Amino acid sequence: MASSQQPFADRDQTMELYGRHVSRAKVELFRSFGLDLVLGAREGARLSDAFSDRTWFNCHCNGGVFNLGHRHPRIVAALRGALDSLDIGNHHLVSGYRAALAARLAATTAGKLPLAVFGVSGGEAVDLAIKVARGATGRPTIVSAKGGYHGHTGLAMAAGDPQYRDLFGPNLPGFVQVPFDDLFALERALDDRTAALLLEPVPATLGMPIARRGYFAGAQSLCRERGVKLILDEVQTGLGRTGRTWCFQHDRLAPDVVVCGKGLSGGLYPITATLMTEELHRTLEASPFAHISTFGGAELGCVTALAVLDIIEEPGFLERVTSVSDRLAEGLSSLPFAVRRRGLMMGFKLSAEGAGVMAATRLFKAGVFAVWANNDTSVVQFLPPLTLTDEEVGELIERVRKAFQ
Repeated sequence: MASSQQPFADRDQTMELYGRHVSRAKVELFRSFGLDLVLGAREGARLSDAFSDRTWFNCHCNGGVFNLGHRHPRIVAALRGALDSLDIGNHHLVSGYRAALAARLAATTAGKLPLAVFGVSGGEAVDLAIKVARGATGRPTIVSAKGGYHGHTGLAMAAGDPQYRDLFGPNLPGFVQVPFDDLFALERALDDRTAALLLEPVPATLGMPIARRGYFAGAQSLCRERGVKLILDEVQTGLGRTGRTWCFQHDRLAPDVVVCGKGLSGGLYPITATLMTEELHRTLEASPFAHISTFGGAELGCVTALAVLDIIEEPGFLERVTSVSDRLAEGLSSLPFAVRRRGLMMGFKLSAEGAGVMAATRLFKAGVFAVWANNDTSVVQFLPPLTLTDEEVGELIERVRKAFQ
């Protein structure tokens, strides 16, 4: 693993300046759990500390940003090559690179979501999904799941839990939350004022619960019956994480909008996309400037994202995600937690509230970087790169087992 240059001389200076100028609360929290990592070199499935020889398997992956590992050589090469002639481009002008990426993304949905609007962050992409659903239906209300997470921007934050928005004043009107995996609650909540139902196929921040068979099909049927648009937030589950390009494909759904991000960046250039039907996109056609994002669909980002799609669409790639998931589940089956999983979207469910926090600390000491689920602290989120080799799978199993001995 190549060394990483650092702007400061040592860990203490780095931590002190980070606390003073970025986030004192974050530094204090990490120190309280003994998480003294300062990110240094990173490559493939691993990351290292900047000021020691310690390394970890990255099983947080920034919620799926590093689906293909750190600095995948093919993605690095694509971005480097693009830098010889491209920059971000201009969001007002026609771009062949933006068109190429939009066409490739449409093809992943068999043309059912033929239009893409690009952004930079997942929250921005969710905001747009809510905007077009309201615009197309003329209805105000958005229904989402308690414990879900859609971002920290305005409309996305309003669709999330109170703990993420109460600090900033009263919530926006028109947002309703119901329990996840509860069709009876949905039946009561969806009415003639509901513009859209916004759901994550596997809510990571809620602890990776896997919905019962028929939940999403039932939710889609209710939406169709009542004129409600179905928005699926696949920022974390999309692009191969669950063993399909999109998680909704496991249930053969036909959503009106799919939001993707994180993994689309290849970990190198931030880019998101809101994929939608022609009906919803017509809301934006009232004006060419109805929605704009200066850095959304930057040409460098499009080149990077096209390289990501090249990799995950290779024959056998998605099948290997499933086989690695099966091997991990078997190798960890005797440990004191239940494994929740859909492909490599995994969670370790322990028996007590707060146990996920302590388990993440033990994993850290064993050389595995993972974090707990903030809305269910009995769960550790476990999101290894999709590109693990057979040898790395075996080593990762050994390290997790060591953490729980």
